[in-house]
Amino acid sequence: MLLLFIYPFIYGLALSFTPPKGDWLANYRTFFTSDHLWPTIWTTLKLALPATIVNVGVALPIAYKMRIKSSYQRWITTILVVPITLGTVLIAEGMLTYFGPKGWLAQFLQYFHFYDGSIRLTHNYWGVLISLVISGFPFAFLLILSYITGIDPVLARAASTLGADPFAQFRHIYLPLLAPGLAMCFCLAFVQAFSVFPSAVLLGAPAGPTRVISIAAYEAAFEQYDYSLASAIAMIMGFVQLLIVAAVLGLRGFFYRGPVSGGKG
Repeated sequence: MLLLFIYPFIYGLALSFTPPKGDWLANYRTFFTSDHLWPTIWTTLKLALPATIVNVGVALPIAYKMRIKSSYQRWITTILVVPITLGTVLIAEGMLTYFGPKGWLAQFLQYFHFYDGSIRLTHNYWGVLISLVISGFPFAFLLILSYITGIDPVLARAASTLGADPFAQFRHIYLPLLAPGLAMCFCLAFVQAFSVFPSAVLLGAPAGPTRVISIAAYEAAFEQYDYSLASAIAMIMGFVQLLIVAAVLGLRGFFYRGPVSGGKG
């Protein structure tokens, strides 16, 4: 813990306050006064937040439906987690093959005259967003599934005997018990999406609309060889993530107060 997390953080934080020129706040002043740097925060948020909302929002009903064991549950779970085994780079290569201007999807739509114009799903905002959804959904799904299968189904059956329909069971039993898990899943999925780098380079426009904050840190470190500025950008990146995580965990407290789980047994 000390070697892998605490020491690198302290070292990077100290390095960010020791710029080659200027006072100790020069790096942070450079970031927030440069039109080439500070907008990367909003660019990254515009990618990470929608991708996280889509992943959690789609994974929740699927996991809820699959909470009951069935013969096809294992096969569906295996298919849904395939993107985890592929990795970001292979997902990007597959998207270039299927979703590119000359990809199979574009050729299919144009051949059957469903769409006659140029289809651009790569090398732009949408390409990166789709990649984040494909790569992040299995993680959100498995995490929510592990939470929802830990809720004792006896609670729902008891509610049904009192006249609660399936929607009322979900609204008043499963959702409150899932609130802590959903908040944690959202935070972890957001942190994963906010650190996007390969997708923004391979499927986006890294010099334009998908110039995320991780690309700015990379350029500062390995193109300008300014490791102090790169550390400052990394610290800002971590601080933004911390703000979003704190906000989500705070909203969780307003949504539900009570036991954090309703486990079996």
